[in-house]
Amino acid sequence: MVINNEKIYEEVLSLKREMGSLRQAFLVINQRYSAALNSLGNLTTKAAEAATRASIAAQRSAEAAKTAAEAAKEAALEKIISIADHAAAAASSAADAAIEAAASASAAAAAAAEAVAHQAEDTSLQASARAADATRVATEAAAEAVKMSNLAAKSAKSARDPYQ
Repeated sequence: MVINNEKIYEEVLSLKREMGSLRQAFLVINQRYSAALNSLGNLTTKAAEAATRASIAAQRSAEAAKTAAEAAKEAALEKIISIADHAAAAASSAADAAIEAAASASAAAAAAAEAVAHQAEDTSLQASARAADATRVATEAAAEAVKMSNLAAKSAKSARDPYQ
């Protein structure tokens, strides 16, 4: 058997080039994977922040609905129908805003949960939990805002028809 050193050397060089190419591809893939994980972490954090802000917006909308309901009640007691109607409309708009904010919090929490599904880091899990809690708070605030809106509408109606 004749050993052709030149052919073996060419094969070794070919394998060496292929190994270098594979190493380079691995480095590129690793960099992209690291960047994707970093992006998911940022997405989770920002989604949790969005959910928290939406929750605050829902709470403030609920407060606005409560204030408008109180104004409607006072206007109804004084038989100032137009003010009672406007206050009831304001309470209804505040309730709508609270519902939208709760929906936004829910969407942000879903985005955070989706990101966590692809990246199981403690910080992402905590951010997702904060987003879920913010959604719960926003939903409670929206329910309260709707309740206040209904009270405001009832007050406005009683101003128009005192026998209700």
